[in-house]
Amino acid sequence: MLERPRAAERYARGIAAAVVATACLLLAANTGPAQSAEPPAPAPPSAPATGE
Repeated sequence: MLERPRAAERYARGIAAAVVATACLLLAANTGPAQSAEPPAPAPPSAPATGE
């Protein structure tokens, strides 16, 4: 028959699981779209406004 784990072991496993879950959530929250290898092209200059 299996022995019941001690309370300290259960708490340690629970805390370890919480730390791992928090780390996973932080890593997932900080991921973003990958940056392109080339810088974005500059916008074309706008034409001057005419007073018509």
